[in-house]
Amino acid sequence: MKYALGLLLATMSLTALAVEGDPNSPGLLPKYENEIESIKQNAKVQAAFAHVEAIEPDTIADMIELTEIPAPPFGEETRSAHYAEMLRAHGLTDVWLDEVGNAIGRLPGTKGDRVIAFNAHIDTVFPIETDVKVRYRDGRYYAPGIGDNSRGLAAILAVLKAIKHAGIQTEADILFIGNVGEEGLGDLRGVKHLFRDGAEEKIDTMLVVDGGRSDRIVYGGVGSHRYRVTFKGPGGHSWGAFGLANPHHALGRAIAIFDQNATKVTSAEGEKTSYSIGRIGGGTSINSIPFESWMEVDMRSGDQSRLDDIDAVFQAAMQQALEEENEGRLEGPALTVDVKRVGTRPAGRGEVQSPLVQRAIAASKTMGYEPSLALASTDANLPISKGVPSVTMSRGGIGDGAHSLDEWWANEDGHLGIQALILALLAEAVLVE
Repeated sequence: MKYALGLLLATMSLTALAVEGDPNSPGLLPKYENEIESIKQNAKVQAAFAHVEAIEPDTIADMIELTEIPAPPFGEETRSAHYAEMLRAHGLTDVWLDEVGNAIGRLPGTKGDRVIAFNAHIDTVFPIETDVKVRYRDGRYYAPGIGDNSRGLAAILAVLKAIKHAGIQTEADILFIGNVGEEGLGDLRGVKHLFRDGAEEKIDTMLVVDGGRSDRIVYGGVGSHRYRVTFKGPGGHSWGAFGLANPHHALGRAIAIFDQNATKVTSAEGEKTSYSIGRIGGGTSINSIPFESWMEVDMRSGDQSRLDDIDAVFQAAMQQALEEENEGRLEGPALTVDVKRVGTRPAGRGEVQSPLVQRAIAASKTMGYEPSLALASTDANLPISKGVPSVTMSRGGIGDGAHSLDEWWANEDGHLGIQALILALLAEAVLVE
C-alpha cells in the first residue's frame, strides 16, 4: 500500500495526465505492432537483448558512477565531460561537448539522411554540496538523483553497448546525448541549444529517456511559465518610518489577488492548469520595513492558450497589488515591481497515431507493459512545440522519491525498459537487415 501511494504521488508530481479514453488502450495500429515484432525477432536484435541482460551489473555500476559526480543546475560540467568519455569508451569516435555542455556522440548510419537524437538529462535539482554517495539497502539503491536521471544516462549507455556488441546498423545517424539544463531554472537550455535557429545539426526525431514508470509514454508537454517578482522600496524603521509603502505587504496582496483570480482559469473545463508560489524572501530584520520582497512563481498547463490565460491573470494581479499598496502609503516614494520571466517551457501535444508514438507504444507493449499515454514536463516539450516528433520513455526498473534526498531505484526487470528503448530507437532509425 505504501509503495502504491508513493507511485501515485510520484506520478502526480510529474504532472502526468491521461489522454482521452482508456489510457491502457492508446490505439496501437497493427502496422507498427508488426514492425516492432519483426525487429524484435531479428537475430542481431536478439543478441543485443541478451547483451543487455548480461551487462546489467555494469549498467548499475555506470548509474552509481554517474550519480556520485555532482551535477547541480548550471554546474554539470564535470559529469558532462565524464559522460563524453564514457561514450568514447564504448565505441563512439565522433564525440564532443557543445557550447552549453551537452555531451554528444554520433553513431553514423548507412545513409545518414536523417538524425535521431537519443538523450537523457545530466543535471539534478540538488546543490553542489549535496551528499550523492550511493547507498544500497534491501534491494534498493539510494541517492539524490539516482533515478532522475542517472539511471536514464546509464540506460542510454546500455543501449549503445548492446548495439555495438551485436553489430547493428541503422540507416539514420543516432546522436547519443547527455544534455544539460532540464531541471528547474535550467529551463531546457540544453535541448533549446540543440534546436536553436541556425543549428548545424538538424534533428529529425528525439527519443528522451526520463521518468520512472515503465508503462508511461510521454507524447505531449506540460508547458510552464516561471517568474521572479521583486517589489522594491526605500525601506526603513518599522516604527519611525511607519507609513512608507511596504514591499512585503505588496507581495502579500499580490499573492492573495492572484490566488483569488486564478481560479477562473484553473476551475474552468478543459486542460488542467496549475500555479504555485514556490519561494519567497526579503527583508533585513523583524523591526525593519524591507527594501525589497521577492517571490518565485510557477504556472503550468498542457494547453498553451490556458497557460497564457493564467499568465495574464498573474500579470494583472502584480500590477493591482502595486497600485493598491502605493495608494495606501502615508508618505515616501512609491514602490516599484520587477516581473522577470525566468523560465519558459512550451506546451504541446503530439499525434497518438504518428509513427514515433506508435513505435513507442508497440515497443513497450511487446516487452510486456500496458502502455499509458501521458503529458509531462520533459526535454521533449521543446521539439514537440516545434513540430519535431518526440516522445519520452522510461529508464526501466522501479523507483520513487524523485527530487528528494531519499530517492531510490531498484532493478525490478530493469532490462525490459532498456530493451523497449532499443526497439523504439531501431524502428525510428530504421534497422538495416
